[in-house]
Amino acid sequence: MGTTVSAMKEITVFGRGGQGTVVAAEILAEAYFHEGFYTQSFPSFGVERRGAPVTAFLRVDKEFIYLRSMIYKAHTGLILSPDVVNSPTFKPSLVGNATLVINSGRRLPEIPEYKCHYVDATGIALELGLGSKAQPLVNTAMLGAFARVCGDLSLENVLKAVENKVPLNVEKNVSAVKKAYKTVARIE
Repeated sequence: MGTTVSAMKEITVFGRGGQGTVVAAEILAEAYFHEGFYTQSFPSFGVERRGAPVTAFLRVDKEFIYLRSMIYKAHTGLILSPDVVNSPTFKPSLVGNATLVINSGRRLPEIPEYKCHYVDATGIALELGLGSKAQPLVNTAMLGAFARVCGDLSLENVLKAVENKVPLNVEKNVSAVKKAYKTVARIE
């Protein structure tokens, strides 16, 4: 009798306090759940909140997830704040050929070893009035881009999860998801 090998997907969401990093992972977990996956989501942050680095983790698998530990080498990264790529802990936390979805309107030269996809989530959030001008909420826009890039998550289930998890400005957040889904690009 053969055994099946699990293809667990590990995702790390990198951001700063106030951008919706933890909520992004929770929305992703629910969207994957609607796709029929088991999920596990958990945050990691210090005592500082606004503006301080925040990391959220997500495991996704078709099999029940028994593993209960931090994610040390993610295959996929969602980068809500592009300055986190300069952190000394950023590169060691990803596998060498990780797929990244980055909140930026331009290519970041610091990370040539990854498969990078870019979306101007900050511009989308500002245009739609999500958050403030000083601290736009980019998480839902980033999830739209992620759905387009990852290939195993439907736009419909991301929208359903956003509608379930986001208590305010639901229509604006849905618009952010859709706009980012259409505008994400791979830049070499």
